[in-house]
Amino acid sequence: MAKSSKGKKQPKRTPKKSTVSAGSSSLIPSTKVVSALLMIFCFLLYGNTLKHDYTQDDAIVITDNMYTQQGIAGIPGILKYDTFKGFFKVEGKDKLVSGGRYRPFTLIMFAIEWQLFKKKKLTETGQVAKDADGNILYEGRPFVGHFVNILLYGLTTILVYLLILNLLGTGRSDLRAFTVALIAALIFAAHPLHTEAVSNIKGRDEILTLLGALAAAYYSLMAFYKKNNALEITVFVCFFIALMSKENAITFLGVVPLMYWFFTDAKMGTIAKKTVPFFAAAVLFLMIRFSILGVDLGDNSQELMNNPFLKIVGNQYVDFSFGEKMATIIFTLGKYLQLLFFPHPLTHDYYPRHVEIMSFGNIKVILSLLAYFVMTIYAIIGLRKKDPISFGIIFFLMTTSIISNIVFPVGTNMSERFMFMPSVGFTFILGILGWRLAKKLNKEKSINSISQLTMLLGITAFVTVAFGIKTAVRNMAWKDNYTLFTTDIETSKNSAKLRNAVGGEMIAQSSAPKNKNKETEMLRTAQVHLQEAIKIHPNYKASYLLLGNSSNYLKEYEKAIQYYNQVLTIDANDQNGFNNLGITYRDAGKFYGEKGDFAKAEKYLNKALEMRGDEYEILRLLGVLNGTRGNHPIAIQYFQKAANKEPKNAQALFNLGTAYQYGGDPENAQKYLQQARAIDPTIGQ
Repeated sequence: MAKSSKGKKQPKRTPKKSTVSAGSSSLIPSTKVVSALLMIFCFLLYGNTLKHDYTQDDAIVITDNMYTQQGIAGIPGILKYDTFKGFFKVEGKDKLVSGGRYRPFTLIMFAIEWQLFKKKKLTETGQVAKDADGNILYEGRPFVGHFVNILLYGLTTILVYLLILNLLGTGRSDLRAFTVALIAALIFAAHPLHTEAVSNIKGRDEILTLLGALAAAYYSLMAFYKKNNALEITVFVCFFIALMSKENAITFLGVVPLMYWFFTDAKMGTIAKKTVPFFAAAVLFLMIRFSILGVDLGDNSQELMNNPFLKIVGNQYVDFSFGEKMATIIFTLGKYLQLLFFPHPLTHDYYPRHVEIMSFGNIKVILSLLAYFVMTIYAIIGLRKKDPISFGIIFFLMTTSIISNIVFPVGTNMSERFMFMPSVGFTFILGILGWRLAKKLNKEKSINSISQLTMLLGITAFVTVAFGIKTAVRNMAWKDNYTLFTTDIETSKNSAKLRNAVGGEMIAQSSAPKNKNKETEMLRTAQVHLQEAIKIHPNYKASYLLLGNSSNYLKEYEKAIQYYNQVLTIDANDQNGFNNLGITYRDAGKFYGEKGDFAKAEKYLNKALEMRGDEYEILRLLGVLNGTRGNHPIAIQYFQKAANKEPKNAQALFNLGTAYQYGGDPENAQKYLQQARAIDPTIGQ
């Protein structure tokens, strides 16, 4: 047996022998060549995302996150608070998702990228944009985020290949290990379910979590075979990064011991020692996480968009029954299996009620339950035999458990990105099954080793190309929010969240210069989607708010007022609803004043005054209204308050002077008109 440089025996590997001749090893390219080709393949698959904008949850971690946009200076805040704190900014809102989220590593990366690559934001006229205080506004470069995502995805794919290669074989001479590893890596790279993780920059947390976990497992294995204890430090660092990227890396605490059990001759004591760096990293992470977020994992939210297991009974939301909840969860687990084998149709949104309330009388639930039962039984039987397929199944089940809603609530029914880590187990199983099929055909039909390999890789190539085409096409939906939302609504018609998102994006896009001729049409279409969202979720505050906004833009002020009042009925402390209602009262007062309906104008302007206080525009409009109605003393009072509010505003002084003139006070009229013309000589001309 070969010995290490220190003269110690290396641990014995126990891969199953290949049925092909050793001479066929000349067909196997080097690890470096395969790795380079896999990286190129990933860039070919996702290269069409490089020109894409920020989309979906990128706002939470990048474009609307106050810590990320501070660049390097924001890193202390990223480390100190819940991941959502920088987005919500208001204390307590970061706790909307049960248990909170602590994933600082990716936000730190985004902050550094913002620091290094941000650019000055320009107005529509090409001028440098500034805020109300005169500070220059900046924007990020999504190209950088997309490029880094593809690069990290390529590295993850390479690690899938390297880890499987070293689990199954002794190196380049093992055709079985090479073939299974290549099949798994190719299908992993091309699988369309991964588009959400890669095409959405925010999905980097999924990529880094798996990359770190796989790297830790790989270096742990290398440390074991090479008797290099120094590599255990690398294991610790990689796994800690994985955990700091997303919590579901913690499932590798179960995966790694099984990896050693299935694929090495390590004794239980040795296996326990090999898991120490993983447990040490996990303990450190949990200590940090609990110190930031607390030990409490949180209660179930009573908001449908954060807790999909709610239903309406007697005009109020109540929890699913235990049977309904478990049936719905089992259905989604079966849906994951279907999407792994046949990834169509795809959508980024599985919120209520894209997934309906299920029962155990539903055949899909029964089939899903049966599939997982068979998988579990097979895994248990194969455990003692150390069947690689058994390992693949257990890997899949372990990494799926944490996002299944069984262990703890994740805030939605399901998500395609949740399959990013479990898909490694799936592709590994496909590789093993492919090899076994080719081996069986080789025995029955006397196919030589080259034909065997060609046939198997041919099938793999067909699947990879089919998946790759689907991936490239699906990537196009992630171009920007408008494209993503309007594409996926065709699949997720019953999602209240997506209906709301489509409505909101249409309202936002309706004011763009390019949409000037269809602004009204877009606002009307937005309202249709928002009304559908409310049918699904009657207390959907966000949809009522957007309906109010769209009605305001359409100058349907009474409707807007009704919608904003509904927002405040749902949440009396909603600041957006309160502010927008006050603005609408003001706009309605101006509108009806111009129409000559002075009674309505006065009614709404007085309400605006109550809500928004002595705002200049409200005071001005009340002055105009009373002046038009001949109430000059009252008009003078309002214009005087407006001028006091903005003493250097030429128009405010001119209005006050004019009011005094119509009120029969030429002395004051002349005084204020002169002050106005001193500021703006052209005023009144």
